[in-house]
Amino acid sequence: MLTALSIRNIVLIEALDLAFGPGLGVLTGETGAGKSILLDALGLVLGNRADSALVRAGEEQASVTATFEFGALPVPVKEALDEAEVDVEPGEPLIIRRRLKADGGSKAFVNDQPVGVALLRALSAALVELHGQHDDRGLVNPRGHRALLDRYANADVAGVSAAWEDWRKAREKLADAREAIEQAKADQDLLLAHLSELTNIEPHEGEEESLAHARTDMQKGEKLAGDLEDLRTVWDGSESPLASLRVAARKLDRIAPEHPLLAEALAALDRAVIEAGEAEDKLQAAGEALQHDPLELDRIEQRLFELRALARKHSCQVDDLPEVMRSLRAKLDAIEQGDADLADLERAERTAHEIYHARAEALHGTRVSAAMQLDEAVAAELAPLKLDAARFRTAVAEQPEEKWGPQGMDSVEFLIATNPGADFAPLTKIASGGELSRFILALKVALAEQGGAATVIFDEIDRGVGGAVASAIGERLARLAGDGGQLLAVTHSPQVAARGRTHYMIAKASSGTVTKTSVALLDEGGRQEEIARMLSGAEITDEARAQADRLLEGV
Repeated sequence: MLTALSIRNIVLIEALDLAFGPGLGVLTGETGAGKSILLDALGLVLGNRADSALVRAGEEQASVTATFEFGALPVPVKEALDEAEVDVEPGEPLIIRRRLKADGGSKAFVNDQPVGVALLRALSAALVELHGQHDDRGLVNPRGHRALLDRYANADVAGVSAAWEDWRKAREKLADAREAIEQAKADQDLLLAHLSELTNIEPHEGEEESLAHARTDMQKGEKLAGDLEDLRTVWDGSESPLASLRVAARKLDRIAPEHPLLAEALAALDRAVIEAGEAEDKLQAAGEALQHDPLELDRIEQRLFELRALARKHSCQVDDLPEVMRSLRAKLDAIEQGDADLADLERAERTAHEIYHARAEALHGTRVSAAMQLDEAVAAELAPLKLDAARFRTAVAEQPEEKWGPQGMDSVEFLIATNPGADFAPLTKIASGGELSRFILALKVALAEQGGAATVIFDEIDRGVGGAVASAIGERLARLAGDGGQLLAVTHSPQVAARGRTHYMIAKASSGTVTKTSVALLDEGGRQEEIARMLSGAEITDEARAQADRLLEGV
């Protein structure tokens, strides 16, 4: 709840420090004393637009600091702080400060950490709920009506949200599979053509390197063909050096035993024959390896051209072509398997849809039943608030499937009709400012909750009413504040003021050309005097004081 508000140089307020407690707190004062300035100042820390006109005349800047304290941070507050990476220690108060310069610039801080104004707006819904003459948030905003009804009904929205998430995922998987299959089928003819082309060539890993080497050898053989032919004429035939060496070796073999030197000569000659034979074998092998076959060379070059053209076509290396073939086969197999997988996904999507629909239908029934109970509870509150001719209805309508979501299939809106026979319409389009505040009060009492905000503020909810109606408003405000809640009411009604646990009086005073607004926390005597003023006007009479005592004793 809001525990402190510190204001510096805001319009007529020079310096003001206020402390707030639980229960119903009332703010009173003469018209024009500056009650709206307090609300404008509070609006700054809640993320309202920074208006340089709020800076007190003659000052360079203004500031507002609001302190909120909780046993544990509300979940929406903690989530917003976590998302903004703002650290608040457990048990530490939440201190929001907004600084506004006369030139229109502003800065915001949460626990002395600079933040954007967007974070203040995100926090505001969970911190303060303001109901005034032109309120368009809180209970008036239809976007929050469904959540309020669900809390009133204690509805199982979590189960519906879980079923929605399952259905959403199933739909996405099915849609992705359908898109993939449609795309694959659209490409099927092209896939088949590419695979046929690769299959006809049947590339192998390492083939490019092998063919390139073979082509190189054949090209070298073409260049060396003349030299090899000359060498062949030297080594071939009976007149070749090798043949002569062999003849000499045979002759020497017959006479070698006659002398040791002949034997040595024979051994040397044998070695020469062997070496020459090996040279002949190498020349023969080289000739075969470097053999120039024009037709084979053309075949190799054509093969290399085709392989490299396919590699360019598929944006890969030649050695990757076998993997491309396998990938194409896999895609074609997936097309054939896709229909079977699609059928499984369609069954899963239907099942998820049925589960979601069943839970959403049950939630719809819960909402319709709770809406009837809420309508009766609000109706019981209208007559004491001088709205006995009015009617309230909670409209629960099933939406078309395209509007279903994690909160179910329903739209929920609070409607009213202020006159007999009149059509129901949204709150803001039918009720006047005073009526609207009283409708909201009746609704909040019926809901028996505080709108999700830590602090609730009613601005002149008693406008245009008095007597028993004002008393009924005060009683309901006090009941709504309860023991642990916090509700602040800006009021002109003594009946409402008498119900406050704490009472603040707002006053405006002038000294020469300087006008200032001040706020004072009243004690019992001060309360009696202020309520007497509210009863009698400018001149406080004894009868007014006596009546003020009766009001205070009556609560």
